[in-house]
Amino acid sequence: MSRLSFATFPFTHVRTWVAGLATVVLLSGCQGGAAPGASPSESISTTASPTLSVSAPAVSATATASPVYKPADAHGKAQNVPVPVMPELAKENSKAGLEAFIGYWYATYSYATETGDLRPWSQSTDVTTVSGAAYKKAVELNYANGRWVVGGRITTPVIEVLWQDGLVEQPAKVQVLQEQIQYYDADGSSGQQVTPEYNTAEAVMVSYRNGSWQVIDNGLIVG
Repeated sequence: MSRLSFATFPFTHVRTWVAGLATVVLLSGCQGGAAPGASPSESISTTASPTLSVSAPAVSATATASPVYKPADAHGKAQNVPVPVMPELAKENSKAGLEAFIGYWYATYSYATETGDLRPWSQSTDVTTVSGAAYKKAVELNYANGRWVVGGRITTPVIEVLWQDGLVEQPAKVQVLQEQIQYYDADGSSGQQVTPEYNTAEAVMVSYRNGSWQVIDNGLIVG
């Protein structure tokens, strides 16, 4: 599926209209965008208490197995796909916070591409813009009337935030890797032509609004 594109970077707002929304596959697959590392462990010093010997009745518990993730295939949709969780750092109005947020944002679109569930992505995206509306429509069409897709997961090996102090809107450049995408109709037959895997550079414009980040523009960097 083709992507919206920008002629240069730094960029203004989207200038290229998408021809045929049914063939627009966003950066979907955002592998789950890379989340920040785990918090440093803390060393806690304690004094051991005397050990008491207590006789307690045995507790019988039935272990509940966690749902097993199953990627989509030619026989049906993906199942039990983990929902991306926004890291605390991604809520900060800082360069590091924005980098963490962008990784999370791509993860939510990857999740949307794999499941058809746009809710996490929509919460962090201005879907009234040309790019936001187009990408939203692409996912909706891919899952309309029982359709589904296989593949399309995204990874973002490089996120370069072009931070500018004092600005509400901040730009970034992102390397996006997306898996091949296959399309299926409700009856299990192949839908449109397969979208090959790709490695592209994308521009993202993000705004800090009401205490949180929101993507207001996004597309391929060309030229």
